Order: sequence, then structure tokens, then C-alpha cells
Amino acid sequence: MAKTIGITGGVGCGKSSILSYLEQRGDCEVVYADLLAKELEEPGQPCYEPLVSAFGNKILSPEKRILPAKLAERIFSDPEALKQANAIIHPAVEAEIRRRMADCKKPYFILEAALLLERRYDTILEELWYVYASEEVRRQRLKSSRGYSDEKISAIMASQLPEEAFREKCSVVIDNNGELSEAIRQAIKALAR
Repeated sequence: MAKTIGITGGVGCGKSSILSYLEQRGDCEVVYADLLAKELEEPGQPCYEPLVSAFGNKILSPEKRILPAKLAERIFSDPEALKQANAIIHPAVEAEIRRRMADCKKPYFILEAALLLERRYDTILEELWYVYASEEVRRQRLKSSRGYSDEKISAIMASQLPEEAFREKCSVVIDNNGELSEAIRQAIKALAR
């Protein structure tokens, strides 16, 4: 049975770089909740029919695929629609995560999820890791790597949980303020515990 770990942190903290390293090791199965949700919205997958039924053909491309921008436009302007979409997507994502955890043949199963704490994944994972970087470092990274404006960065950060919430729930804190190699060294040490 694989050791199950959830990794979270604020935007720009460097989770992706650490996860990329862990994936390349070969002994970690890494699942990204956001990508998994998109897979489950494909035709023939569990979320496709319920979403189309709930929100209509206006969310579909000419090829009958769900267009993320159209779906987002529909659900983020209406709190009830968002609640309805979440009721379709989140249970399906959790069920697929549980299935992949059970089927995992590698020593480590790692879940990356922006809503790791909000969706209560602590109840199905053995360990939660928080990748920390200061707001200043995160802002600098987001400007240089993604070209985000200060306004966009502030809006994203304001929508995320405060640092205290992550520190309270996560048993491992990886400091990623400096060199990536140092953060990776901390991740390797945490895996070996």
C-alpha cells in the first residue's frame, strides 16, 4: 500500500517544480486534482452528461467537448450554478482519487489539489505537506514566470486560505523561499520519514 500524501500551498509557491521532481523519481504517482477534473469532464466520463444536462449545449464546442471558459463563465457568475457544478465535479474527482490510490503500485501516492484543505482531503490522506514561500517571493515568481499583474496576483491571493490555515493542518512544511534544490532536499527528507 502506497504512502498517501497531499501537497498544497498558495499560488506561486513552487509546488509544480517540486512535484515535477517527485514525478521524475519514478517511485511517486502524482495526481493533479485540477487535471483530473478536466479528464472527468470529457465525453463518456462521469461529469460530462450531468454538466451538459445542468448547463446546456452552450458550454460545448462544435466537437461536443466542454469548453472550460464557457463553463466557468456560466458558473462563476451565479453562486447556485457554482454549487450545482461543484456537486457534480467534486464527488466524481474524490471517487477517482480514491480509486487511483487503491490501484497505486508505487511506494508514494501524491495528490496536488488547490482545495486540499477545503475539500477535506486530510480525511483520506496520511500526510499533508505545505509548500511555503513568502508573499514577496510568490509575487516575483508570478510576475516573471506568468506575467501576472499586481492586481491579478492580489485577487488570486485574496481568494486563497491564509498561511496559518495551511500550517495548522499540514504536518510537513517545505520552505521554498530560496533555491529549488533546497526545497527538493526537504521533500526527499519528508518522504524518507
